[in-house]
Amino acid sequence: MGDRVQIFRHVCPRNCYNACGLLSLVEGGVIREIRGDAAHGYSHGRMCHLAYSYPELVYHPRRLLYPLRQQGRGTGSWRRTTWDRALELMAGKMADLKARYGSYLPVLFYTNSGNLGLLGQSLNWLADFLGDVTVTGGSLCWGAGLDAAYYDFGGYPPADPELMAEAGEIVIWGGNPAWTATLQMEFVNRAREKGAGLTVIDPLFTATAALADCYIQLNPGTDGALALAVLRLLWEEDRLDKTFLRGKAVGWEKFEPYLRDLSVEDLAGLCGVEPRAVRELADLYAGPRPVATWIGFGLQRHVNGGQNVRAIHALVALSGNLSPPGGLYYANDKTSLFSRPVEGAPAGRKPRALPVHDLAGALRRAHDPPVKMAVISRANPLSQNSDIHGLARALQEMELVVVVDYFLTPTARMADLVLPAAMFLEAWDVVPSYWHNWIGLNQPALPPRGEARPEIAVVSGLVRALRELDPALRPFPADRTEEEWLARLFNPRVYEALGIGHFRELLEGPRPLKQGWTAPREIKYYIYSVEARRRGLPGLPVLRPAPRGSSLYPYRLLTPHTTGGINSQFGEAREPAPLTAWVHPDLAAAKGWQPGRKVRIFNEWGEIRVLLAVSPVVPWDSVVCYQEPGRDGDLNSLVPPLATDMGHVSCGGPGVAYHDTFVNLQPL
Repeated sequence: MGDRVQIFRHVCPRNCYNACGLLSLVEGGVIREIRGDAAHGYSHGRMCHLAYSYPELVYHPRRLLYPLRQQGRGTGSWRRTTWDRALELMAGKMADLKARYGSYLPVLFYTNSGNLGLLGQSLNWLADFLGDVTVTGGSLCWGAGLDAAYYDFGGYPPADPELMAEAGEIVIWGGNPAWTATLQMEFVNRAREKGAGLTVIDPLFTATAALADCYIQLNPGTDGALALAVLRLLWEEDRLDKTFLRGKAVGWEKFEPYLRDLSVEDLAGLCGVEPRAVRELADLYAGPRPVATWIGFGLQRHVNGGQNVRAIHALVALSGNLSPPGGLYYANDKTSLFSRPVEGAPAGRKPRALPVHDLAGALRRAHDPPVKMAVISRANPLSQNSDIHGLARALQEMELVVVVDYFLTPTARMADLVLPAAMFLEAWDVVPSYWHNWIGLNQPALPPRGEARPEIAVVSGLVRALRELDPALRPFPADRTEEEWLARLFNPRVYEALGIGHFRELLEGPRPLKQGWTAPREIKYYIYSVEARRRGLPGLPVLRPAPRGSSLYPYRLLTPHTTGGINSQFGEAREPAPLTAWVHPDLAAAKGWQPGRKVRIFNEWGEIRVLLAVSPVVPWDSVVCYQEPGRDGDLNSLVPPLATDMGHVSCGGPGVAYHDTFVNLQPL
């Protein structure tokens, strides 16, 4: 390709642990190849297999390139329109609703984690600026675990996942990084090469479990019970870390009587594990080698998820394994380091937040005023949320639905207007990882295809159209360029932490945050959390049993990730794969279900039809359906609007207790 090849730097902005550093090779104005960026100190030139598909997605024939207006919502009758007409329609409807209801509260701005670049948050900035608009509270992803850390430590102690390579033992609790965080396995393997053992605790025998020295299969939702059983045994044998208890733990005098009354045998029975598994974990955590504990996101997606995480925290802290080269790993959000580039609304004008775990019900109950318009970006709620049939009905009743996306997703197909979004290879942005400590820029390798626009340009265009009708929008800085927005995100603290003087220095390569980039604080462990109690939660990390199925719907539905995508992403470029439901062979035999035949999986929220297969590693009372991108939300048609127990502090509301969905099966 010679001298004609240009190379541009990027960071993958998907909702993924890896946040890989990437290079695009452009020749003749066309992206010819995506490679890993060797200058990225975490990914070291490696990238997951999904990154190879980016050129295909950029040039895919089904990609949205022009604004489209649907003639009759859900009919599939699309007509091309102009950006000016589309933005005028949006602005006109917003102004009309404000005139009718006295505020912008009838307008819902809905975003999620489809793109983790910070400029992708611009719709949220507009919501803050307006104040009287409707948004959602809560996270579909990680809120219960984040709140557990807030109650126990005031937030997760900063942990560099690269230090996992120095651990003496590694416990992966409810995670499957061999599929979902492939680059971190490099650090796991480095530790193992030095003699570290790997223990995996999971209801499912995963690809990561297959690599482990020890695998413990427990009943779904009983992670807290297992952690408490181990703690009870360590207390009984006087093997807790007394130095930590005396100097760093607050509330032991309240917790010890509770611990004394627990039974290791009863807790092990609740988990479905043998008491010897509890013994093995006790010996591991009280042993001479530091234990690194990685808590996966899946185990906190239960109605008792936050309490489960708090119990694991108690085990890690009280056994003396809180600090590296042991350590506690869950997530390490860095977005708060950056500046908010737009002033918020005056005091007293805050957005109305509807609970994301029950968005359909919240929209149905919103009457003062009702929600009449939705603008949806970086999200596909008709695939990702609970009660998607109810949500579809709620959208159908609105006066205007607008979706910003790359493809006609299930949500986009229910819209009146679909606006084409620029992909990250076509726009400026900065991407901080929620896992590792490296931060890099996204540099546009080529102009957006067709008439696609970055989200910040979409929001700025909407503001320019709206301020012709509402002068209150005039102070919003809608005329900034992407690079000017980037400059407002960075601040002296970020520059100091990265050791740079201007964000453009990141074009030379990503930089790590310096050691100690957070404000120094003494790590205290609050066994008893006054704040949790104030919010109506248990003050202690006590047992909260997992829900069970009923006679009508006896089987728990588990929907783990595959290697084929991230939730509904990456399925756009291929035909949807047929879904398969996996059950234990003994259950199939007892019920007379024939593998290879179609079955109906159903509950009061919906139904799907899938092929039946059997596997001895599936829990006897569970049905496992792996998430297949592009399946149009079939699985989530079964998910009820159940809330996790935590999430209010970190995310403004609870998440969805996806793994407490219960179903029944019927052969077809």
